[in-house]
Amino acid sequence: MGSHSSRRMSDDDSRSSDNDSDSTDLHYAEIIQRLINRYRNGHLSAYTEEYEDTYSGCRVPKIKYTPCVAKLNESDFYFDTSLASGLVSSTRKPIGNNITTMLLNRERSMCSYDRFSRPNKTKISNWFLPNHMEKLDKHDGKVFCGTFSREGNYFITASQDQQIRIYKSDRGVYKLLKTIHARDVGWSIIDVAFSLNQEHFVYSTWSTALHLCSVDGDPEKQIPLCLVNTSRRFCIFSVAFSSDGREILGGANDGFLYIYDTQRNQRSLQIQAHDYDINSVAFADDSSHIIYSGGDDGLLKVWDRRMLGEERNANPVGVLAGHRDGITYVHPRGDSRYLISNSKDQSIKLWDVRVFSSQSAAQNTLRAVYEQTWDYRWQGVPAKLYSKEKLEGDTSIMTYRGHVVTRTLIRCRFSPVETTGQRYIYTGCGVGRLLIYDALTGKVVRELRKHSACVRDVSWHPYNNEILTSSWDKTIGHWYYSCNESDDKERQSAKISASEEKKQNPDVLRRSLRIALKRLRSEDSNSENLE
Repeated sequence: MGSHSSRRMSDDDSRSSDNDSDSTDLHYAEIIQRLINRYRNGHLSAYTEEYEDTYSGCRVPKIKYTPCVAKLNESDFYFDTSLASGLVSSTRKPIGNNITTMLLNRERSMCSYDRFSRPNKTKISNWFLPNHMEKLDKHDGKVFCGTFSREGNYFITASQDQQIRIYKSDRGVYKLLKTIHARDVGWSIIDVAFSLNQEHFVYSTWSTALHLCSVDGDPEKQIPLCLVNTSRRFCIFSVAFSSDGREILGGANDGFLYIYDTQRNQRSLQIQAHDYDINSVAFADDSSHIIYSGGDDGLLKVWDRRMLGEERNANPVGVLAGHRDGITYVHPRGDSRYLISNSKDQSIKLWDVRVFSSQSAAQNTLRAVYEQTWDYRWQGVPAKLYSKEKLEGDTSIMTYRGHVVTRTLIRCRFSPVETTGQRYIYTGCGVGRLLIYDALTGKVVRELRKHSACVRDVSWHPYNNEILTSSWDKTIGHWYYSCNESDDKERQSAKISASEEKKQNPDVLRRSLRIALKRLRSEDSNSENLE
């Protein structure tokens, strides 16, 4: 509190301060008037680069360092992903660097290595990543989540307007199949998940019960699955189905993991997993034996379902530490070895679950999280969170930076196996962007802006090269690749016109007010020296 408290001034201090403030106000009033005059005369542009990336107090980070890929290049992840995405060939036969070469090789040769294998197809697909958006739908409230079913036949969304919408997806065409009014909604529908057989889905709200529904059945038939009996405020922030559809996993705001057995129609597990809210849970693979959880304590924990009983004080198999703030989302690669986590420390980290963190590393993370004093729901991101320095004991093999995690629990995911070879990691953003990272380099390969508010959830179709984004601007965005020449011509025309304007009028200022003031003071100083 000492840094925020104001000292009591004497009468002399008050008088001198008043005189100084009066002269300062006159000085700035004169500068502002000069700026206004220059703007009216066309010497100062109303457009400023410093604020173009600003939304509700958040700025897009300027990452000025090259991502460190030393550990990544030595990992199995690097080789497996390079092989699956067509960057290298298992036959040691060079793969063409353009479609024409690949087509010619395929037509000229009958050898198996010249035919279009899956890596060949993913390599071609990766040349045409989504770059254009059309609005799929507009809701009456903020869209909190949207995800495809396992086979991509359905897409489901949940919004703050208390409506769940299921779309039938067929070759890039989306048709609204049904709208379901959610029950017992305290503030919003928080999460929704499909069963792997696409027959059921479950949703969570600020309620002590989940609700189970049929995809094709009666929308009024919603089965409540009670998890706790409490009068205090309770919410499951993240839900996931086991591969057989029998169990539903949930992470709650009380720090407990819950599992509900749908066949026995009762809760089968409740364990204290984290000190604070559990924001994300996931099964590592289709075996449903390994469970991941990430919470506001900044830790990722790995659990073995076969070792968890009814005791409330179970221990995890291992802990992954390295984040400096709470974790917002966890997404497994599906091979029970690698996963990614999104965090309020403005980073995505890639982890190998075969390399756990030490107890001291976990304590470093807990200490770093405890020292955070900002509120990500409404405050701007502290500059110190963009530091490239790692916490001592950080066992992650790669860190990705460039997106903004504010307002809500923003999600990130691996791109699909079928179309990309899981070469990319993509995420929403607090300033309305969709970002696609190259998982092998850490660089942003797509920075897509069409939404006017936070993009909370992102979902890549498992077999089509398209992404759907769920945004707080109340819209669902449908992203796909477009080679529209008019867009390219428009961009090129804008670049040429900006260049010509700069040549004709070099005094035009296209930076911030701070830089404009600095330049004017410099001009004043130069003129005084000349006099």
